[in-house]
Amino acid sequence: MDFWSILLSIIIGVFGIHYLFQHFNFFKRHGIIHIPSKPILGTMSSAIFRRISFVDYIKKTYNYNSDAKYIGMYGTTNPVFLLRDPELIKTVLIKNFEAFPNRRGFDEFDDPLFSKNLFSLQGEKWRNVRNLLSPSFTSSKMKNMFTLMSECAVDFVKNLSELTVSDSDINLKDAFTKYTNDVIATCAFGIKIDSMKDPKNKFYVYGREMTNFSGTRALKFFFVRTFPMLGKLFHIKLISKDTADFFRNIIETAIATRDAEHITRPDMLQLMMDVRGKEGRRALDIEEIVAQAFIFFFGGFDTTSTTMCFAAHSLAVNPDVQIKLRQEIDKVLEASGGEVTYEAINHLEYLEAVINETLRMYAPIGFLERICEKDFELPPALPDEKPFVMKKDMVVWIPLFAIHYDEKYYDNPEEFRPERFLNKTYHNSPCYFPFGAGPRMCIANRFALLEVKVLLFHLLARCELKRCAKTTWPMKFKKDATVAPENGFWLNIQRRSDVHSDRESTMNNSVNF
Repeated sequence: MDFWSILLSIIIGVFGIHYLFQHFNFFKRHGIIHIPSKPILGTMSSAIFRRISFVDYIKKTYNYNSDAKYIGMYGTTNPVFLLRDPELIKTVLIKNFEAFPNRRGFDEFDDPLFSKNLFSLQGEKWRNVRNLLSPSFTSSKMKNMFTLMSECAVDFVKNLSELTVSDSDINLKDAFTKYTNDVIATCAFGIKIDSMKDPKNKFYVYGREMTNFSGTRALKFFFVRTFPMLGKLFHIKLISKDTADFFRNIIETAIATRDAEHITRPDMLQLMMDVRGKEGRRALDIEEIVAQAFIFFFGGFDTTSTTMCFAAHSLAVNPDVQIKLRQEIDKVLEASGGEVTYEAINHLEYLEAVINETLRMYAPIGFLERICEKDFELPPALPDEKPFVMKKDMVVWIPLFAIHYDEKYYDNPEEFRPERFLNKTYHNSPCYFPFGAGPRMCIANRFALLEVKVLLFHLLARCELKRCAKTTWPMKFKKDATVAPENGFWLNIQRRSDVHSDRESTMNNSVNF
């Protein structure tokens, strides 16, 4: 028998009976409202076979019963409680965090880059590394990184503004990943790169390869997440050896160079280096340091560029919003003589509202996941039902994408309307959490927001965004696991005709950091 025949036999023999007669009867046995499922694929067959986008699948599942506080579903072979009630969600993420402190990591992959990073770590290990890395993202650190981000943004937008009319229809995803690549390279690794001028640099090439989850890698990911024991048994890896070795060598070289030449930089790598030899602090070994740097790159390369793409797309298809934002940016530049500061960019209220509305409509991830660690009583899903006590290792999903489109919480949710965020109504709201909430919310959210602000500021200061023939509008999501338009992120970007050469020169040469 060939490998796949043996593998198929193992799957059928070991998992078939167990899941058919136990797991897939779980919600029915306990009298919990649930979506009917299919063996192995659970309730996700339409998304797995690309008959529907994952975004639309999450919305459809969420709306299965609009009155229920939660519903049961099956994430392939696993019973999952999909939470719908904002107060219950707040309880799980914040108030009773000790009952739901972890998410599923990537332990099933035979790869320390995935298993040892902050996203995957649990318990005390997660707490220690989180406390170690948190100082990387304080206001003072952000102000220092603003310098590096701005340099990248000025170079990037300068290249865009010089495109000829015939080349002005561009794939935003290709462009913006170059910017995020350069920002992460300089802010986290201390490496200066210009990926617009040198798109074949190894940092960018390996970054694109590493974050590409289409084709075979998507199937491998789905298979291992469904059958984690087999993933460990067959030592399945997601990242190629060349990619893993490249990032490991980058980190080892940077550490050796900084140690030898007594170089200190205000970045995440430096913080991990600085705890070495300090009494009472456990130093991370090289494998752990590489894993943290890797997940910072992995998380920021794709998700942040996706947010930028959706923001630019939304501005192009809503020209009145674009004009209003451009006026706010021009006002700051005129008042400051073309210079922009960290303080000024963080006081642009409409820019922040545009980004918040983008994250509401197009959150980079569709749902949050938490694992129950101790008994926790869920209230009745409906008034005439009974409460249910969750046990250790049971899983909850929080469909933030669908909640962001719920008409109970947002008027006309399909409409891009930044003004809804100007009155701070949704600040710390349980109905708005694009970066998660509670102790396990995204550690780098301030970094990501600043990165997006800097890019949009410089882009709109110089360029005008318009729809082109390839622009997806009205919005239709791609039928796969990503959050992206059906035809990709295509826009027409041209240099603004009303930008005076003296102001442009000032922005190039005297950005005040």
